[in-house]
Amino acid sequence: MNQGHPEQEETDRVHAAASRKAVFRLMPILCLVYFMAFVDRTNVGLAKTSLDADVGISAAAYGTGAGIFFLSYAALEVPSNLVMHRVGPRRWITRIAVTWGALCACMMFVQGELSFYIVRFLLGAAEAGLYPALMYIVTIWFSQRQRVTMVGTIYLAVCAGLALGGPLGGGLMELHGAAGLFGWQWMFLIEGVITILVGGVVWRWMPDRPSDAPWLTAREAAVLDERAVVRTAPAHATLKGNAKVAFGRPFILALSVIYFANQINSVSIQYNFPSIVESLGVEGSFTIGLVSGSVGIGAFVGVLVIPWLHRRAAGELHVLTGVTVATAVVAGGYTLADGAVARILLIDVAMMLLIGVLPLYWSVAMARMSGLMAAAGLAFINTVGLLGGFAGPYLYGFAEGRGSEAGGNAVLVAGAVLGVLLLPLLRRTVRGEDHRSALGTHTEPGVRMERRQ
Repeated sequence: MNQGHPEQEETDRVHAAASRKAVFRLMPILCLVYFMAFVDRTNVGLAKTSLDADVGISAAAYGTGAGIFFLSYAALEVPSNLVMHRVGPRRWITRIAVTWGALCACMMFVQGELSFYIVRFLLGAAEAGLYPALMYIVTIWFSQRQRVTMVGTIYLAVCAGLALGGPLGGGLMELHGAAGLFGWQWMFLIEGVITILVGGVVWRWMPDRPSDAPWLTAREAAVLDERAVVRTAPAHATLKGNAKVAFGRPFILALSVIYFANQINSVSIQYNFPSIVESLGVEGSFTIGLVSGSVGIGAFVGVLVIPWLHRRAAGELHVLTGVTVATAVVAGGYTLADGAVARILLIDVAMMLLIGVLPLYWSVAMARMSGLMAAAGLAFINTVGLLGGFAGPYLYGFAEGRGSEAGGNAVLVAGAVLGVLLLPLLRRTVRGEDHRSALGTHTEPGVRMERRQ
């Protein structure tokens, strides 16, 4: 705040009031959507053993099917976000929730490996664009200084989904035998219907942008728009001829690959932790789900603590480096651990680090993107991460299918070590991007540079 400038002080006051309204009116809707996304991802992990016993889907086939979701998701991520930018987040997120909920319910009709692959592929296609759309909404409603906190808030929904999705899904699977359906069929059906209803909530209550919000004054909407602009980022009205700005800047490529490494481990754990818990001697669908939900508690701690460290550290890259190195240490410790409790606790710590660091990734990206370039660039980063979401479960399932627990552990260690090896590249490319921004120069002609808030 600039002391002695009443007009600036008034603008700051209006921005603070408008931001509070956005937090309480908008963020719960975004969190609800992403909560259901992670509940629906948790349920397929809970169904892993039952799918094998009831319809003959092996561990290797499960790993392939779990990963196929991310292939179609990745293929359509950028196109989906470009459509979202054109038609507006409200319409597009509603469409995503309704189609993904319907396909989640269709999982109840899976009869073997082929149908499992088909429904999982279609489910990924339906959900494509959801996460970068949520990140894009943050960029048009909140200033750069607020974004780590807002992204961290969205990740609280991930934590809740991981923590509550297991017990919820496990409880629904206890309906086994009701109306002649397997427990996993009830789980997919009920959670799919709930997701469709969440789509209705988005349509009814989520505005596209500040100027569309009936609960903001015109002055409040204008101040939110003004403060949300990233003025050092390249801004273009069209993607044609500007693909390098959206996808090819070195820091975008480096961040994409380090996110890929993160997702190898994060998604492998999400999809395989229930079966790991069961292999450690835990019995009963609800109990397995309850123990599996402990990763959500770990993630919750990470989302609170790591952004808190970021706000107090000298730079986001210092915290990101420390967390990435710690993840590799924990992965190595997991391979050496002996005993169920130790292994479960180490996985919980790993998820604390893997999920807690994600707001920092998106803060690095959002600080250097704006407008259409943000919609396209954020989707591209998430696309590369989704490929890690395919590679992790596929490789883990392949190793497990060959009867190799050590092979599955090696996948986790390799993902963590890859992240560490990529850190110097990320630091160098981010410094280079900031240097070009400070000089007001970019390699692409016609780039409009705006001043960062």
